[in-house]
Amino acid sequence: MWRIWLLFDPRRTLVALFTFLFVLALLIHFILLSTDRFNWLEGPRANAAAAAGQMSPVPDAQTGTQ
Repeated sequence: MWRIWLLFDPRRTLVALFTFLFVLALLIHFILLSTDRFNWLEGPRANAAAAAGQMSPVPDAQTGTQ
């Protein structure tokens, strides 16, 4: 394992690793904030509940009944 660090500069490698992990964490948090279920700042949107209430089943094409 120590021979790997002879190929790479430890400081540059660790800085690159931590920068990548920080950007990945920000990306994941912003994706979660854009959803209704996991938005811990604003909570679920009111229009999402209203849109779910307006959904109705599609009638059967052959008989015309539900």
